[in-house]
Amino acid sequence: MSINNLRKTFRQKLETDGIVLPGAFNALTALQIQKQGFDGCYISGAALSAGAGLPDIGLLTMNEFSFFIKYIVEAVSIPCIADMDTGFGEPVNVARMMREMEQLGLAGVHIEDQVLPKRCGHLEGKELITIEAMNEKIKIATMTRKDENFLLIARTDARGVEGLSAAIGRAHAYIEAGADAIFPEALKTKEEFETFSREVKVPLLANMTEFGKSPHFSATELMDMGYKMVIFPVTALRVAMKGTESLYQALKTEGTQKSLLDRMQTRDELYELLRYDDYARLDEKVAHFRPKTAEPKDDDP
Repeated sequence: MSINNLRKTFRQKLETDGIVLPGAFNALTALQIQKQGFDGCYISGAALSAGAGLPDIGLLTMNEFSFFIKYIVEAVSIPCIADMDTGFGEPVNVARMMREMEQLGLAGVHIEDQVLPKRCGHLEGKELITIEAMNEKIKIATMTRKDENFLLIARTDARGVEGLSAAIGRAHAYIEAGADAIFPEALKTKEEFETFSREVKVPLLANMTEFGKSPHFSATELMDMGYKMVIFPVTALRVAMKGTESLYQALKTEGTQKSLLDRMQTRDELYELLRYDDYARLDEKVAHFRPKTAEPKDDDP
């Protein structure tokens, strides 16, 4: 399926069933998401930053985001939505970001209304830019994209700064500016999730991160409330990091990895996920084009 058709199908799914987007922090985890039958994946700025050994405060550049995202998008045939933090600067920077991410083959992006340096959406101490400043970013983003199905999601962090009513008010303003969907960050109760869905009539994204402000709801529960995208942004990274912590502890105390073999992905499982045999077959197909090595003569040394 072409990227244009993939985006169109993704947008249609938002209008009907909704979509669950587990977080991929590299291409290998994106392949696992696809193998399990999910219809899309989410690329978290927090996970990419953590993978680079950095906190989620907007330290990675757009070029660094592009580097990581390229491998993820090329590895899978399912649509990918990516976190673009604050858009990497002012409106002109947002315009460049939109061109870059559309060319990379993403199905959509979201930008948020925080002041740089930004903070994790579930931490205190956040500051917001004005509604007018965010609207400028949204307007130039929609003007810049070439494919109208390239999804622009506006995230608002207003709930934790100005309250729920202000977050709803900002959502309405962002929709008027051209946002296709809204991501209300760090809602605190089921009632708040329901109120937001009742008041804001565009596709909504629910963030089911762990150890944050929001309760843990299932994807089904959230879709019953009216949410059309449910992300689990850093879940895979957290599980993987806990697993590697156990590994290093075992190596330190036991001097061997033998006790953990039954918890590992096997070599065969990894090669299957990477489509190792497909590359081998491709190599065989082109082998007959290679010049044959001359047979050695009797007098060759």
